[in-house]
Amino acid sequence: MGIVYAWQLFERAAGELSAQPGAMVGVDRAERVSTPLFTSFRMRHPWLLVNLLTAFAAAAVVGLFEDTIARVVALAAFLPVLAGQSGNTGCQTLAITLRGLTLGELDQLPVGRVLRKEILLGALNGFLVGLLAAAAMYGYAQSTGSEGPGPLALVVLLAMTGACMGSGACGVLVPLALRRLGADPATASSIFLTTFTDVLGMGLMLLLATLLVL
Repeated sequence: MGIVYAWQLFERAAGELSAQPGAMVGVDRAERVSTPLFTSFRMRHPWLLVNLLTAFAAAAVVGLFEDTIARVVALAAFLPVLAGQSGNTGCQTLAITLRGLTLGELDQLPVGRVLRKEILLGALNGFLVGLLAAAAMYGYAQSTGSEGPGPLALVVLLAMTGACMGSGACGVLVPLALRRLGADPATASSIFLTTFTDVLGMGLMLLLATLLVL
């Protein structure tokens, strides 16, 4: 029938692998550096609008606790820390899950087993990172004269642990849900993942602060 050269197979595989990170943030797999300007705009802009709409959800959660932030200003300084750490935890899980889907590994392992592992891994990472963040919050609260540095440190520790556990779960469930809906599991997964982790992490921290500090 013909000859398929090894370099052609390698080029195909490399193209698929290099397209996956872009697909995670809404970049079409067909887009290249040589793609015309307006074609790239048409491919990317709809996902940015989706990202904007989902970001409003995180903003709404923060708005619900406006009084808490106004009374404990130190929380505002640590919200980006929490969001960044839980988001990175979720992206690590997402990358492993997408790799498992691509290689067919998740067809051989129970989803519940994978989910339990990532939640426990998130708890371990979140707790250890949370200890450092809690110590930083304690020092920051004392230096700025904020009320309740001890409870604030506990809030950061619990929120970091819970947020990382939730982001680990989302890193598994988001691509699986997209596949169940018939969509490409890699397509814009990180957009939805970021929304879930921001809403969960910020909401958890502000709720705990309201209950334990105020």
